[in-house]
Amino acid sequence: MSNFTLHELQCFDAVVSEGGFQAAAERLHRSHPSVFAAVGKLERQLGLTLLDRSGYRVRLTGTGQAFHRKVRLLLHEGEELRLYAAQLAMGEEAELRVVLGDLCPLPPVLALLGRFFAQHPQTRLHLQFETVTGPWERLLENEADLIVHRVPRSDVRMEWVDLGRVALVPVVAPGFLPFPPDTDITPQRMQALTQCIVRDSARHPSEQGHFLVEGAPRCSVPDHLMKKELILHGMAWGHLPRFMIEPELRDGSLLPITGRHFPGVVEELSAARLRDRPHGPVADQLWDFLARHAPVLRPALGRMPRTKAAPARSSG
Repeated sequence: MSNFTLHELQCFDAVVSEGGFQAAAERLHRSHPSVFAAVGKLERQLGLTLLDRSGYRVRLTGTGQAFHRKVRLLLHEGEELRLYAAQLAMGEEAELRVVLGDLCPLPPVLALLGRFFAQHPQTRLHLQFETVTGPWERLLENEADLIVHRVPRSDVRMEWVDLGRVALVPVVAPGFLPFPPDTDITPQRMQALTQCIVRDSARHPSEQGHFLVEGAPRCSVPDHLMKKELILHGMAWGHLPRFMIEPELRDGSLLPITGRHFPGVVEELSAARLRDRPHGPVADQLWDFLARHAPVLRPALGRMPRTKAAPARSSG
């Protein structure tokens, strides 16, 4: 059996994907006879009938289906190799696109990025901020090289490095609740109170809102900093990252209402990138740099604070 060529495999895959030789030829910018000849030669070299040509549209035979699965994997790896060679030929990247999500603690992460890019002045940092599912969308649509956000762990397209845990704490300002804050606050008791949420910056949001009280009035803001200000001023209640409100929790200007009905949530903060995309030398160094400096938050900031018992009111 003679060695087959990458061109023959590409022609075979195009015929399968397009459903015919003419459409495959147009996709590959080749002539119809050349594509027809390449697939025929491939079959003769293998000693296999890969395509059923008896109908209006060509179809894979059973043997062809099994062979095509391997061909797709090989062509995908070939494309990865081509892209990687292009990265190596270009040398160090001129720019890296990093997206920070709304759960990213800015001071420690920006400090790390500042240290890294100070050592790589030839690579410009293009920084962007997105909320909720916006970072995922930027990454999956190839508009970011790396994101710092929570990661959907079931999405096999991404790989990640854990950077720590973020506790999202349900909080109110003193005097906001028309009843004493305790651990038995129910959604029904909160239904008349305005809830503040962060708007999803994705063009096509892929998740429903989190922690929403059905039927409650809502106000939306672009980020957690604005959300924190609204809650501090007694205009709404909501969940905030603990790293952002630790001083306010200590001095009592924000009160946690964690309990059976509002337990809060702990999210894993990660640096994430696409698993099957070739990464340049600076991108790989940044990945290793972040992994070496994890975690970026104290463990306490990934735990839920306890709700203090409401102080007894004096009579008179």
